[in-house]
Amino acid sequence: MNFSNLGVAILLTVLAGLSTGIGGLIVLLFEKTNTKLLSIALGFSAGVMIYVSFVELFFESRRLLIANLGAEAGVWVNVIAFFGGMLLIAIIDKLVPSYENPHETHMLEETASCPVDGSQKLLRTGIFTAVIIAIHNFPEGMATFVSTIQQPSLGLAIAIAVAIHNIPEGMSVAIPVFCATGSRKKALGWSLFSGMAEPVGAIAAYFILLPFLNDTVFGILFAGIAGIMVFISLDELLPTAREYGEHHLSIYGLIAGMMIMALSLIVLM
Repeated sequence: MNFSNLGVAILLTVLAGLSTGIGGLIVLLFEKTNTKLLSIALGFSAGVMIYVSFVELFFESRRLLIANLGAEAGVWVNVIAFFGGMLLIAIIDKLVPSYENPHETHMLEETASCPVDGSQKLLRTGIFTAVIIAIHNFPEGMATFVSTIQQPSLGLAIAIAVAIHNIPEGMSVAIPVFCATGSRKKALGWSLFSGMAEPVGAIAAYFILLPFLNDTVFGILFAGIAGIMVFISLDELLPTAREYGEHHLSIYGLIAGMMIMALSLIVLM
């Protein structure tokens, strides 16, 4: 175990989680969000996630599993783990009511102009959204941590993508809390709380997974992480990016994310 990687893994996970606070700040500091820029950023995040998943994680998983389990068994475990990751995040989404689900598209304008009226219903919505986002962020924190332990450059790419896609999630928490309470401090606090599940996921990975980590476990985890990130990209990031801006903006962002990810991996090789 490289303990220098351990420190980097914790740091990246914390920074990725704190990005929900950026979303809260955007809501509280600016009356109008630059939705076109947000559309490009979300497409960029999806491009990074999809490229890393298919070009790095999936094939690194296959290489590790074939080396340790043999050609036939390794390929089967690789594919099952990939779709198992998709199934896991899909089940989590299915259990969450559609409006409170951060993976369901909602325009900021739905709540951005609401009056500050002390509404308990709005406050419950904001707090419940924060809790649900925390549940979604938990496996993302584990993914960032595990990837960084094995390969810091890969963990950095995942952390950046997760951080970008956490920004609108922070917005979805801050808006109803601020509208209900009129308190910027509470709105920012709850948006930050929702992101802290990322380092909690990393800590859980450290205490639960670390004693069992070997090349086979890494192979299974990498394929599962790839499945989770592809699902999030297709189910959340790209649909949301299209809602916030013109269709082509999200695609331009996606292509830019793939290109920059490809170049960075070449440089870091």
